[in-house]
Amino acid sequence: MSAAARKRTSPLPGVAERAGKRRPGRVADEIRQEVAMLLLSKVQDPRVAQVTILRATVTDDLSQARLYYSVLNEEAAADAAKGLESAKGFIRRSLATNLALRVVPAIIFQRDHSLEEQEKLERLLKQIREEEGEGN
Repeated sequence: MSAAARKRTSPLPGVAERAGKRRPGRVADEIRQEVAMLLLSKVQDPRVAQVTILRATVTDDLSQARLYYSVLNEEAAADAAKGLESAKGFIRRSLATNLALRVVPAIIFQRDHSLEEQEKLERLLKQIREEEGEGN
């Protein structure tokens, strides 16, 4: 086989990997949007009223979707987790009817603490600035 024939039949380096990685990202975005809308409009559980879906990730084989959420009220975090777990079946059923997926991924809800960490960091930076201002 000549070098030219090999070039035509084999994909460019990295092309197959990139094309395969885009679909999970698109599916994750669709799932995040759909679940956020369901929580706003369809889920009647008051425990999930203050839940915000921040981001979603999906495994490469689309078998699992991990949804990262935050809660405005720290005291309601445990109740929100229980509410999300109880609504998981309804959410998955709704995803099956609203998204064009052959198999709906299993849903895993995970609390995202990044906003709280960011707040802590901002408070520390503010405190440092105030201390520097007092020292001058």
